Amino acid sequence: MPAQKDLKRIIRTRMQKTGESYTAARLHVVKPSPSTKNNPDIASAVNAPAPADFEALAGMSDESVKKATGCDWARWVRELDRHGASAMSHGDIVRLVSNSWNTGSWWSQMVTVGYERIRGLRQKGQSREGSFRVTTSKTITAPAAEIFQAWRNARARAKWLPGVKLIVRTATAARSLRMRWEDDTPVAVAIYPLAPGKYRVSVEHQKLASREDVDRLKAFWKQALAALAAQWKTTD
Repeated sequence: MPAQKDLKRIIRTRMQKTGESYTAARLHVVKPSPSTKNNPDIASAVNAPAPADFEALAGMSDESVKKATGCDWARWVRELDRHGASAMSHGDIVRLVSNSWNTGSWWSQMVTVGYERIRGLRQKGQSREGSFRVTTSKTITAPAAEIFQAWRNARARAKWLPGVKLIVRTATAARSLRMRWEDDTPVAVAIYPLAPGKYRVSVEHQKLASREDVDRLKAFWKQALAALAAQWKTTD
């Protein structure tokens, strides 16, 4: 794998500088230290999980990601490593995936998050900044404009999300909304087209303080989306 090649390259560079044997140089390179921990090439090589573990780490099966994007996780990791993605920000990886592979906004995010989990850049449910987030989604068969208004309009929202105060900050008609939860944590909603009249509605609740918040709000948003979808014919 590219990570192992990077490790060998770093070891051989040290051998040329110090005259050490390969074994001695490797011991110095792999030994945890501030310099090795902060070197993304070494970190990814030393801590690289086996391809058999990629599905579990990413939180999505090879079958699903390959069906949607044409690449399994081993291929995605190989390609993104080749582009130096482990040293990029989340947004930069998303743009790389979207622009280079034309995966669409939904799958660009999913591939990026899966890669970041595989490479140890975030835990499941955790953002790159260290806070936690929860994401859930549901497929709804209904006009995008109606789905959007069910979120955008406070009176319409109260029919399926009663007693919850959400403040809409920005909105793009029939596509997305950014809102604030009661405790001022951000909630992002995206409406992705799947087929004529069918949309994947995704909710991402960000900047959560703990895994307990993730578990609690995962269940909450799953129920909320079910209540939203109950207004129309749905497909899970």
